[in-house]
Order: sequence, then structure tokens, then C-alpha cells
Amino acid sequence: MQFYYGSQMPLRVLDEAEFWKQQEAEHTVVMRELVTNLEQEYVDALNRWESELDASHQHVKRFMESVIRSKNNITATLQQQVLELVSFCLQESEAFIQFCRQVKDDSSAVSGNQTAKVVIDHIIDESEYFIGIAQTILYEKI
Repeated sequence: MQFYYGSQMPLRVLDEAEFWKQQEAEHTVVMRELVTNLEQEYVDALNRWESELDASHQHVKRFMESVIRSKNNITATLQQQVLELVSFCLQESEAFIQFCRQVKDDSSAVSGNQTAKVVIDHIIDESEYFIGIAQTILYEKI
């Protein structure tokens, strides 16, 4: 992520969060489709994760609309809400990573599927990337 966006930074932050929440939701589908014999408890959990990540994605999109409609007149309240949303998205990604690691470590279906392990590692890496972006944003305080 580039830090030369100036007054566009709140929108850029939300753009990143919107993209990564969509990616994480899509990753739940990838995991379900890739591991066809995945235990039902993990399938059910992936379905819940997909719903939660989709909800976060939609929430971020609503905030993007608010920022766009503000026409660069970002109030302190809106800026604080953006930071809180980014913080929530970061924490959600951390929890999603924990879940992905649990599936990789504890699922019998994944243990015998080297491709699934590699894909799950990639999914984790992508969520870790978003966490790095989000932490930088939170430390910079837009």
C-alpha cells in the first residue's frame, strides 16, 4: 500500500479492507471446493466464516460510500469510525488465520492432501498481508 494518497487515505484504507474481506470470503469457498471430503464441522464453520466475511465486506462498502459522499470533508468522527472498522477487520483476519491453521493441523482430510496444505498456507499468507497493511494504518492513524 502506498502512503502518498493524502486526503484520499481513508478511501484507500477502505479500498484495501474491502478487497481483502472479499478475498477471505472467497477463500472459504476455495477450501470447501478443494477438500471435497472435508469434515462437516469444518464445512459448517467455513459457511459461517463466509457469511461473516461477506457481512464485513458489505460494511466496508457502506463506509466507502460515506467517505465518497463526504467529498473529502472527513469528520473526526468518520475518521475514528474508519479506524475502528479497520481494527475490527484486522482482528477478524487474525481469527480467520487461526481457524485456517486449525483446519490445516486438525483435519484428516487436509492431512492427506498436500495441495490443500499449500493452498491453505497461501490463504494464511494473504490474510497476513492484509494484517500488515491494517497494522500500518492503525499505527499511522490515517
